[in-house]
Formats: sequence, C-alpha cells, structure tokens
Amino acid sequence: MKISARLDIAEAFERQAKACSDFGAPFTANLCRILGANLDDSSAFGRRVAAWPADTLWPDLLPLRCCAALNTLVRRGRAPALAAFYPPRAPGDEAAFWNAIAATISANDAEMTAFLDSPPQTNEVVRSAVLLGGFLTIAEAVVRPLALYELGASAGLNLLFDRYAYDLGDDRRWGDATSPVRIACAWQGRAPALATPLTIASRAAVDLRPVDARSTDDRERMLAYIWPEQTERLRRIEPALDMVASSSLTIEQADALDWLKTLMAEPPPDGVCRIAYHSVFFQYLPPELRNALRQEIISIGERTTKTAPFAWLSMEAGADRMSCELRLTIWPGAERRTLAQVDWHGRWATWG
Repeated sequence: MKISARLDIAEAFERQAKACSDFGAPFTANLCRILGANLDDSSAFGRRVAAWPADTLWPDLLPLRCCAALNTLVRRGRAPALAAFYPPRAPGDEAAFWNAIAATISANDAEMTAFLDSPPQTNEVVRSAVLLGGFLTIAEAVVRPLALYELGASAGLNLLFDRYAYDLGDDRRWGDATSPVRIACAWQGRAPALATPLTIASRAAVDLRPVDARSTDDRERMLAYIWPEQTERLRRIEPALDMVASSSLTIEQADALDWLKTLMAEPPPDGVCRIAYHSVFFQYLPPELRNALRQEIISIGERTTKTAPFAWLSMEAGADRMSCELRLTIWPGAERRTLAQVDWHGRWATWG
C-alpha cells in the first residue's frame, strides 16, 4: 500500500513541497512530491513513514526527514545511482528518478529507517543576522555586557554571531570583515543602530540532542538537512562549523526547562544583562513543555532587579507561518514587543 493512501501523509508531503518551492528549492520540492506519490510499505522505511502519528506529521517534519535520509547517502558517496539525479545535475525522467530512490531504500533500509527517529538539526547560520538586531536593541537599552543563554542551540552556530561578517543591504555592514562566514540579510524599515556598543560577557547553550561540530557524523547529519540545490547555504555553514569546532563552546545536552531553571537559580552577576533566546525552537516542543518554558522565562524576568536585567529574545513562527516574528521582552519592565517580521532562514528582516 502506498503512503499516499493516508490523506494526511499525502498532504504533509505536498505542503512541504510547496514550502520548498517558496524557498527556492525546486529539486527538494520535486523529491517530496515523488516520495509522497510513490513510497509504499514494502520496506521498513516505508512502513515507518506510513505509521507516523497523525498529530506529529508536520511538527516532526517527516517529509524532510525522508529527504535527508536519502541526501546523507548521496553526500557520503554511498548511492551513486541516485546521485546521478541530484544537483547540480538535472533530475531527468521522474520514473527513473523514483527507481533510483526505491533501489537506494532497498539497499539501505535499516539505516534509513533509523535515520527517521532523530529530529532535524539545521542551525541556519543566516538567522544570526536577525538575532544581531535583537542583541543590538538589548545592548542599547541596558548599556552593559550581555550574557547569552541559547535554548535549542543545535551546534551553537548562532552563539558566535559577533564573529561573522554581515552585509545588511544599503551599504550597511557589521562584524569581522575578515571572517570566513559571510552573511547577507536585507534589513528594511526602522533597523537597530549598528554603531551601538555590544560586548559579550559569556555564552552558554543547551540542546536535547546537540550537534558536536567536532564530530564528522554529527556534522554530516546536519548537512544532510540542507537542501542539495542550496549550495550557498553549505558554503556558509561549513566554515561556521569549523569556527565552533575550534572554539571553547560546549552545548550542554539537557532538557531546556531544567537547564534554564538550574542556571537561573544562581545569583545573577551584577553589571551584565542575561538573555534567554531561541530561534525556530518552540515549534519542536510539546505544547505542555512550550508553555512551561514560557512561564519559567516570565518567572525569571519577574524576579529581576535593575542591577541585573534579564531579556527574552525569540525568533519564532508568525501567526500565518509564512514568516517569523522577532520578539523581545526586557525586565524590569516586561513589555513584550515585536521588533521585526523576518524570513524563516534569515534572508530578510523588516523592522518596525
């Protein structure tokens, strides 16, 4: 039986295909459609997909897990027949493309099935250009160094945002001009002042399944989730991973709520502003954990003093899910405001 017999699965693959098309990834869009139309339960991989719980199909990004399971084999040189259809080559005949996919699944069934069990880890480094605007806004408001606490940090690429080179459009630049990580983001509207002094006092991060930038396997899993036709994303993320690997950063493996409670129970250092922040993270959490984490952050803020302010910066899906919102609260004060509407991958930000 084909997985498309379940209408919710067919809709999930079509929805992901449309999203890929909208993000300029026609190859991955086509791959989603071919998988959605042709994958059946003759393999363990297909049976695992066909049995996926209906309420988590989209939150778990099941179609992207399937695409990444194939992409990692192509990237590792273990599916040469399938690689013949991958960028930069033209995909060619769809029937032949599907036959190559089916043969790859048959030859790597157990491995591909196991691949489905771990969530996507993309850690899009261009989001740093959006977070930069938030950090500049905080720095201008509190006039003191910033202590960073990232939730759902993956490999920690965004923790090193101040070490990258940014082109923000209209001849606006920020950061280390010699950095190997070069990020372009079109800032529009009432953008934060780039001249604001910004000093990082400390960096800490947590992830339930952190990516070790020093591990070949961890890196490869992350790179498998980058759509094959988006070579510019690959050129950015690889030097960013190298920078993290050569740094002293450690991403702690823990539940974000427990981790934040433990760290924030310690007396806050005077003279710095602690910031809990996250980007495209909340959507992966169960609703009860999402709400508990939100309430814990608010509780931390309500205990804040003027000598040790606390901020919450988030880049999460907007109401229409077509873009994200960058939102900020600073305590004392507790005014929650939207700083910008931003692209999911950080390619543009409209400040207002």
